[in-house]
Parts: sequence; structure tokens; C-alpha cells
Amino acid sequence: MAALARLVQSEDADSAASALADAIGVAVEHEGTCLLAFHRDAPPEVFHHTLEPAGRRHYVDRYVAGPYLLDPLYLLALSDEKPGVCRFRDESPDRFRSSEYYRQYCERTHLTDEMDFLVDVSAHSALVLVVGRRTRRFTKAELERLKLVEPVVHAAMRNIWQRSSASTRRQEQGGSLHQRLTRCFENFGDGLLTEREQQITQLLLRGHSTKSVARELGIAPGTVMVHKRNLFAKLGITSQYELFSLFIDAL
Repeated sequence: MAALARLVQSEDADSAASALADAIGVAVEHEGTCLLAFHRDAPPEVFHHTLEPAGRRHYVDRYVAGPYLLDPLYLLALSDEKPGVCRFRDESPDRFRSSEYYRQYCERTHLTDEMDFLVDVSAHSALVLVVGRRTRRFTKAELERLKLVEPVVHAAMRNIWQRSSASTRRQEQGGSLHQRLTRCFENFGDGLLTEREQQITQLLLRGHSTKSVARELGIAPGTVMVHKRNLFAKLGITSQYELFSLFIDAL
């Protein structure tokens, strides 16, 4: 109750975000939080985090520069049928943990487990609160407690959004950048790859396996393998790592 009182008494968005992280820490022990705003027409914004300065520069600043387009959480947050709270590993593609994106941007956070609260705050934006655990996974009882506090967390997240007047200004400034990054992703391989090969490339970059790509596109796994060999040959690469590197270079 004392933690909730501090949350209610918060005078600005930043203090409210800190108080929210503390309140969740009473419900379950965690080792880091990050509050992000995902937009349909602008790059993500980091409202609050508990990363040290070096961690922010390496994980956060690099992330919002473009690779967020490959993040399953980004896609989930802006979907029409998202859960209010979920476990990150349950919402990721089947080969996500072996993808180059995971190695470069997730594995280096050293999070063993992650729970995410998601809530729409406007027609174009959603807030996501990441609650991380480095030393061990959340237990079933802890997951249930996080689900129980979901209404309070969502209300606090909406309140933080409403108090943050800087969000609208930054979103407007970032719109053209987001459009350029999105076009870069959608047009990656233009002039070299067929439309189907580009679709497969996008799914591979986002961590889907051959079987998962086949399910997403409604084609046979063998057909996916043929397309994969062809697109690798056209791009002059031999591995997923090289594919990811080409995409990052393009960004």
C-alpha cells in the first residue's frame, strides 16, 4: 500500500515511472524495468529505464536507431489483438533465440526471463513496460501475481503517457525517420530479390524458422528452402549472420 501511495502521489511522468517500477518490485522481485512507447509512425521512445549509462548507449540507443523493426515486442505492441500482459518468450517466433537480432540486442541484456505489460494509449501508440529477471525465471506464482496487478499497472502507464507532453513533440519529429527505416526494411533486397524472396527475408530477419516461414506464407517448407538458397546466392551471403549484417548496414 505504501508503494501504491508513492505511485499515486507522483508529480510527473518520470517519478511515476520510478514509483511504478518500485510497486511492481513489491509484487515480484525483478532486476530491471524499461518503459517504452511504440508508435506506428515514429521510432520508439524510452520513457524510463534502470540501465546504467553504458547499457543505455549499447542496448537502448542502438535499438531505437532501427533494429526495433525486428523486435517481436514491437510488432505485438502495435497489433490489434495484443495481451495485456505476457511472457516475452511465449510471443516470439520459434527460432528467435537463435536469430542474430537476439544475439545482438537481447542476449546482451543478460535477461533470463521477461514479462511485458502492453496497453494502447492512442490510435497510433502503445506503451510497453518490460519487467526483467537476470538470475532466474519467474515462477508460476509470480506470473499470477503480475497478472493480478495488471489493472493498476495499465492505469499507471496511461497516466504516465498523459503526463508526458514531450512525447507528441518527439513523435512528430521522428516520423520521417521511421518512414525511411520502414521503407528500408520493406525494400531490403530491391532489384535483386523477387517479392516472395523479400517476404521470406523479412521473416528470417525476425527470427522465424523455415517451418514457421512456411506456415506464415502458406507454402511448403521445401519451397522456402529453395527460396532461401536463391536469396542467399543473390545477396552473396552464406549465413543468417551475414543477412543480418547486410540489413544493419542498410539501416
